[in-house]
Amino acid sequence: MAPAPAGTPAEVARAANDWPLPDHDYANTRATTTSRITSRNVSQLKVAWRQSPQGLGPLTTSPLVLGDTVYLEDGTGTVYALDRATGGVRWKSAPTGFNIGPFGVAVGGGRVYGVRGSDGVVALDASTGAKVWEHTLTPDKTTGVDIQPQLFNGQVLVSTVPVSIGGIYIGGDRGVISALDAATGDVRWSFDTVDSADLWGNPAVNSGGGAWYPLAVDTARGVAYAGTANPAPFPGTAKFPNGSSRPGPNLYTDSIVALDLATGKLRWYQQVTPHDIFDRDQVHAMIARLPGGKQVVVSAGKSGVVLGVDPDNGKLLWRTPVGQHQNDDLSALTGPTIVAPGTYGGVLTPPATADGVVYLPVVNSPVTLRPDETAYFGADVTKGEGEIDAVDARTGAVKWTRTLPGNPLGGATVVNDLVFTALVDGTVMALDRGNGKIVWQHDAGGGVNGWMSVAGDTIVIPVGNAKPPVVLALSLPGR
Repeated sequence: MAPAPAGTPAEVARAANDWPLPDHDYANTRATTTSRITSRNVSQLKVAWRQSPQGLGPLTTSPLVLGDTVYLEDGTGTVYALDRATGGVRWKSAPTGFNIGPFGVAVGGGRVYGVRGSDGVVALDASTGAKVWEHTLTPDKTTGVDIQPQLFNGQVLVSTVPVSIGGIYIGGDRGVISALDAATGDVRWSFDTVDSADLWGNPAVNSGGGAWYPLAVDTARGVAYAGTANPAPFPGTAKFPNGSSRPGPNLYTDSIVALDLATGKLRWYQQVTPHDIFDRDQVHAMIARLPGGKQVVVSAGKSGVVLGVDPDNGKLLWRTPVGQHQNDDLSALTGPTIVAPGTYGGVLTPPATADGVVYLPVVNSPVTLRPDETAYFGADVTKGEGEIDAVDARTGAVKWTRTLPGNPLGGATVVNDLVFTALVDGTVMALDRGNGKIVWQHDAGGGVNGWMSVAGDTIVIPVGNAKPPVVLALSLPGR
């Protein structure tokens, strides 16, 4: 095992073969090769444990596995430390308030860092769950914090978004990415994802930006890559149809941005959807490694458009659409129009990458939009067929597409020669990485809209839409 990069918490370095970070590693690959699980034995996976601790809430999260402990946070702001072998509760923290999600924890330096309700970050003692510090990030009740923190080099990387339980896309709200001091919670630096002091000319109406998913950390270049969210209102209002209250491209929304880890200064950006009127959050960022060692920054999101970007200079290398696309190239609507991807569509949940290939979980749920009405609640993702697409990270060429009997809200996870996902109805499945053939399925016993983690021979799945929610562990025999 290669030595961990300088700045990696000791716990993360020790647990490199487990699942110590939100997407397994700092590149956000969601891929592991240290498990025995392969296409030859995946059919032998059995339920190791199934736990529903009292009070467990929604689970739009990725559990962390470090040594003999599983850490996760639920939608009430409660953090749990579970026994890896049994799922029994070692400790749980006091709830801090409801969160829309996604949410989750980071672990390092003897602490667990989670989202505090919908307004900030809390640091807990990793042994007991006792609160060490808390920090409010939101300037008002209508701005929220909906992200799983990333921890590196003494900094907790998080973001605000203009959405919370107190309001949705209220005029004047903007998303800001911040690095907090892991020891104290103080803000070391911040980056405003809205490149406009007056919110593109109308702060009474406009809002936007922020990040919803963990930043990818380029430990060699000293850069964090963030996928940013959409501008609002969208598509528009009676007075300002088609986003006319916010003329121009509305930077830095719907973009991949590269931020200096030490200062938060912008190094480069690529905007995928200028002047977005369709809720095209470009929220996922990862670093794909090509055969031979070259790296490509990959950006994906609700646009259903995937980018390959040169990490050194931000140059666009390729641009590939995946999934259904209908009328999403329109710059304005003239009346009710069916648009795909819908506002809950495209690459909604985290992709994975391994060996120069990117695996993308695609939601295909079109929605009817009108130029003079807001559409802040998307299509019904319980209906329709989704897909997994395999894209060559060198060229952007689609290697294969596999249609699924439902939408994969469980993201994508690579384990050796398999790609795992989970459908919104709770069907967990494994696909052959070479051709996308479905080789195994399992009923999780409830809907899944969180992301599994794989450590050794065990898969830990947050089943957040079961009644009550549960954490499920599947394992090979003889573990």
